[in-house]
Amino acid sequence: MRIELLLKGAYERLNFVSETAQLDAQLLLAHVLDVSTSYFYTWPEKQVSDDNIRVFDDLLSRREQGEPVAYLLGHQAFWSLELEVSPCTLIPRADTERLVEVALQVLEQTDQTPTTRILDLGTGTGAVALSLAAELPHSTVIGVDLIDGAVELAGRNATRNRIRNATFLQSSWFDALQEQAPFEVIVSNPPYIDPDDKHLSQGDVRFEPKSALIADNHGLADIEHIVATAPDFLAPQGYLIFEHGYDQAAAVREYLTTRGFTKVASFQDLGGNDRVTMGQWTQV
Repeated sequence: MRIELLLKGAYERLNFVSETAQLDAQLLLAHVLDVSTSYFYTWPEKQVSDDNIRVFDDLLSRREQGEPVAYLLGHQAFWSLELEVSPCTLIPRADTERLVEVALQVLEQTDQTPTTRILDLGTGTGAVALSLAAELPHSTVIGVDLIDGAVELAGRNATRNRIRNATFLQSSWFDALQEQAPFEVIVSNPPYIDPDDKHLSQGDVRFEPKSALIADNHGLADIEHIVATAPDFLAPQGYLIFEHGYDQAAAVREYLTTRGFTKVASFQDLGGNDRVTMGQWTQV
């Protein structure tokens, strides 16, 4: 079958389950054929072998069931990196790049030295930690995750992207970090979805680990814990920076202010939603 006809049928199949049906189909077929998606515009009349059609059909069937494209491909682009992904942790999303941007803005305003230390709590694929490490090659970045598989995955992503100033440890938040402190900046994209949120049963998130998505107290329990504990691990004048839900910024600002943080502020994502909040620890 010709590429153009194969893709046309794939668009029609995925149109009912994905808002990006055309892109999904192209990415999956490019993966099967080991080509770039631009190949399809240059060679639409090329024939696809029966074996490749069978593999493509299997991937389409899995996508029709809602399985994320990133899991089907085994990788996902984030910032300037190409990251291996796995069902043991979340798929990096574009909104989280805002967390990287805010952290870089903060670090640009501070006196960076070769001893600048950055901590990423709940690192997952290592997306945030590795993006910061790539942009700040003279810093030391540590990422921690509760899940051993995520720690191993983040380490593979460091190797994949040739990043040498980031290391990854297994830890439940700060538990294994007593000897690593202090840090000039602590960043985190923690679980922040309410366990009763109806969206957990919809779309791609059905296939992602709930432990990386949900938190008690309407999604705020882990953020509360990090805010309460972070000052013990921050350097003087250090910053704590979170990603959070679109409707949680006011609560996160209140937690930070009550704990004694200053310069508390929130930042919007590309959709105009408050997505990242930070505070500076100025107490001695």
